[in-house]
Amino acid sequence: MAEEKKVVKKVAVKKKAPAKAVAAKKAPTKTTTTKKPAVEKTVAKKPAAKKAAPKKNTVSVTLVKSFYGRLPAHRATVTGLGLKRINHTVVLQDTPEVRGMINKISYLLKVEG
Repeated sequence: MAEEKKVVKKVAVKKKAPAKAVAAKKAPTKTTTTKKPAVEKTVAKKPAAKKAAPKKNTVSVTLVKSFYGRLPAHRATVTGLGLKRINHTVVLQDTPEVRGMINKISYLLKVEG
């Protein structure tokens, strides 16, 4: 049995390494542009009006029960609120997102404010 074996040589195409940028020193060239004199503008500044900082509503949350043995999503919510241990209190901004997290694990928390 004379079987013809086709020999295929795979030629690896070598990619050229990126050429290192060699900083060529150039002789300074003289330009013949004339500089325009800077014109100073005098603008009367208005005194800044003091604005009362808007009072942001906050809510303080205290972890009163352990989150061990709870659902993984509830554990993640506790850490998302920044609570680390029992009786740890955190002051958070009162936003709908935070309120939703509080409602999800309300059986573990004490909420004030």
